[in-house]
Amino acid sequence: MRILSAPRSSAWGLAALLLLPAFALAAPPAKPNIVVILADDHGRADYSAYGTKDLRTPHIDRIFREGMTFDNFYANSCVCSPTRAALLTGRYPDRVGVPGVIRYLPDDSWGYLSPEAVMLPQVLKKADYHTALVGKWHLGLESPNTPNERGFDHFHGFLGDMMDDYWTHLRHGQNFMRRNSDVIEPEGHATDLFTDWACDYIAERAAGEQPFFLYLAYNAPHGPIQPPEAWLKKVTEREPQASPTRQKLVALIEHMDDGIGRVLATLARLNVADKTIVVYTSDNGGLLGEGANNGTWRSGKTHMYEGGLRVPAAVRWPLVITGGERTDRIALTMDLFATCCEAAGADLPKECDAKSFLPTLLGNGQDPSERDLYFCRREGGANYGGKTIEALIRGPWKLLQDSPFAPLELYNLQVDPQETTNLAQKEKGIFRDLSAALRRQIQLGGRTPWQKE
Repeated sequence: MRILSAPRSSAWGLAALLLLPAFALAAPPAKPNIVVILADDHGRADYSAYGTKDLRTPHIDRIFREGMTFDNFYANSCVCSPTRAALLTGRYPDRVGVPGVIRYLPDDSWGYLSPEAVMLPQVLKKADYHTALVGKWHLGLESPNTPNERGFDHFHGFLGDMMDDYWTHLRHGQNFMRRNSDVIEPEGHATDLFTDWACDYIAERAAGEQPFFLYLAYNAPHGPIQPPEAWLKKVTEREPQASPTRQKLVALIEHMDDGIGRVLATLARLNVADKTIVVYTSDNGGLLGEGANNGTWRSGKTHMYEGGLRVPAAVRWPLVITGGERTDRIALTMDLFATCCEAAGADLPKECDAKSFLPTLLGNGQDPSERDLYFCRREGGANYGGKTIEALIRGPWKLLQDSPFAPLELYNLQVDPQETTNLAQKEKGIFRDLSAALRRQIQLGGRTPWQKE
């Protein structure tokens, strides 16, 4: 087993990895299949391999156990659309026109995917990959911002932000379920449908020689929290002391985990598991009001504190990663873009904010990335007024504004990872420097329109 460990300070980009493996591949296997599984609002601690005792996620655990765990993995935003835009473009989300959640109501939509943005499926297709999205898109509801028009060869899923019901799949009475451009009316729980469609796609592509990229984007465990009755019954009987809210969320997560198990089993049954990279992560932290567990981190979804940004993340690659490995390296969702491209032998676009962590996966060692980490969210309503909230991390320091109507806050994450002591008044020099850096990031994002003309 290789252990990629670093001193505590390296989690903040201050030192290189100390312990290198005795054996490291000179180059990755050529053109592996790639499956990126993105959960929706999965809390940082809401899987049993983390050590959480009130839920059972054997299949998510398997990805962590057989792969490499990222102990410091951040979503690009504390809400859905911006992180998804970052994953698929390798850019900070406001630089591709998605600083906030895209919705079908124009008066409550806070992003528009830039026509100029280069998408991951477009880049991978140039490297001879077949590309598919199964599940939640959430980056546009009409032409030209639909999955097939933005590079996916195959789309089977849901265009919108959320479903009002996991069984009817409607959003405010509208049907956003599609197979490519065709409107469909499938029957069944959305999690089961997405699992079935992912397994069907893998079965179809495994029969050929062309490598494939599958982006499997579940809408679980996003609300409404609607697990199938059989799964809820199992959890309530096993965890009678848990609150009803927590029981329902655990059941929804365990149901999704079962679907992930079916996907892994399909890869194995069709003899493509050994040549397939499997990534598991979430688009943001869990929503505390729905019973999520974000571990020791402060707050959750919609907030710029660590609980809203830190997410579970692991990569399984059987021919490369021996299993049980961990890394302290900080990575962002958008870094998956660069990593997938490098693994596939695809050229990165000229404009790319992402940094590949492929050397870390290969066990070759990798210098920590000395870069500022920037996070943004634009939102409407009385609490936000169409304005933005932001955070910037530089080394151990984190500057954030969790409300557009509140002062900036400053924390030293190395000594205060729970963000309990605001040092904005005490560390004025650091506060000034990070404030200037944050303003520069905001200016860069301001170059890209986030509303359709």
